[in-house]
Amino acid sequence: MRHPKDIFPRGLIVSCQALEHEPLHGSHIMARMALAAQQGGAVGIRANTPQDIRAIREMVALPVIGIYKREYEGSEVYITPTFEEARAIAEAGADMIALDATLRPRPKGETLAQLIRRIHEELDLPVMADCSTLEEAVEAAKLGADVVSSTLAGYTTYSRKTEGPDFDLLREMLQFVNVPVIAEGRFHTPEQVAQALAMGCYAVVVGGAITRPQEITARFTAAVRDILG
Repeated sequence: MRHPKDIFPRGLIVSCQALEHEPLHGSHIMARMALAAQQGGAVGIRANTPQDIRAIREMVALPVIGIYKREYEGSEVYITPTFEEARAIAEAGADMIALDATLRPRPKGETLAQLIRRIHEELDLPVMADCSTLEEAVEAAKLGADVVSSTLAGYTTYSRKTEGPDFDLLREMLQFVNVPVIAEGRFHTPEQVAQALAMGCYAVVVGGAITRPQEITARFTAAVRDILG
């Protein structure tokens, strides 16, 4: 199994995702978005669903962190919630599997420890643990996660809510977790990305600020409303 540092160098990872209700939904569109990210200097892509991952792998040479968002009744976990989703995105060509590593109950009675172990042993791929607190990051690393991320900080009911990136959580992760830390969540400016890398984060994932035009437009129109009333 390859180590994450052998998959992509330090730098910017672009998350290319569009859900069914969004205007850019479609694997062919996400593949072109990934190509634009590659041309702009990204070192990797984070992508959702086997279909998007296959399309992206056909168009770009960058490594892909794969996720598969699926909802299960009775569980709040939806980022690669079970081994079934992990296997599907591995078969589609993902170089790394990212998954929800929160302490919330998982579907089908699976535990995080079981899922990480099966991904390592049966798929031979490294695991990126999407966390919302320091406790979750420490536990995920203890269970064998190859990298931890701040992806879910502020998106669980019990985690700290911040307007921008949770830099305090990233500092804690860098201090107390012994695997590479990837910053993700509410990064809107190049300066914020540079700050996270300067702190020691291995890479930074940026999504909406680059690949969701509706969100980008909304930030501009909010400023317009402030002036025009």
